[in-house]
Amino acid sequence: MVRFESVGLRYGRVSGAETAPEVLRDITFALPEGAFRWLLGPSGAGKSSLLKMMYLAVLPTRGHLSILGADIDRTPRKALPRLRRRIGVVFQDFRLLQHLSAFDNVALPLRIAGRPEGQIRADVTELLRWVGLARKLGARPPELSGGEQQRVAIARAVIVRPSLLLADEPTGNLDEPQAERLMQLFQELNRLGTTVIVATHNDTLVARHPGAALRLDHGRLVAHG
Repeated sequence: MVRFESVGLRYGRVSGAETAPEVLRDITFALPEGAFRWLLGPSGAGKSSLLKMMYLAVLPTRGHLSILGADIDRTPRKALPRLRRRIGVVFQDFRLLQHLSAFDNVALPLRIAGRPEGQIRADVTELLRWVGLARKLGARPPELSGGEQQRVAIARAVIVRPSLLLADEPTGNLDEPQAERLMQLFQELNRLGTTVIVATHNDTLVARHPGAALRLDHGRLVAHG
């Protein structure tokens, strides 16, 4: 499902000439289909950069990466958007479309996939009800609180039942009951076969739901499992 082999990542150059240091170094691990992993480590350890490679926003500068059975260094760039559509992502900064309602933000991946409008209406309404936003279907992001926007972003990421779900600090704007309900959703998706990776600083949540973890420190993988 996900395989990293001696992967390194660096961003551009420093002062126009000097090569920038690697933000991730010699990352090697493999995840089977249907795995659940916490992604842990202090701020600056490289968690967000690792997730970016998993959803193909950036590509490794060295090493070998395989996602959803595709060898990325052998996959044509024009084929990457189709692969990305099988990956659900919950971003720290939500990335909602400000001019669309909560309903339309969540419906967007289904419309791109060509689903019938009747099915979209039923699925989106049910999921937004489940995350506690049944009365906010027509609200646009500026009209929602941070926690409400986070729940819309989560609903958008899971509405298509992705093969791989990546969540970057998904509980940062949620209170404890909402965070627990989110974990129930992630665990149910995982039970149905979705591979789930959750980056978090919420030690309470990790303690309540113990499981295998990828742990980063200063750009290196220091624990896996």
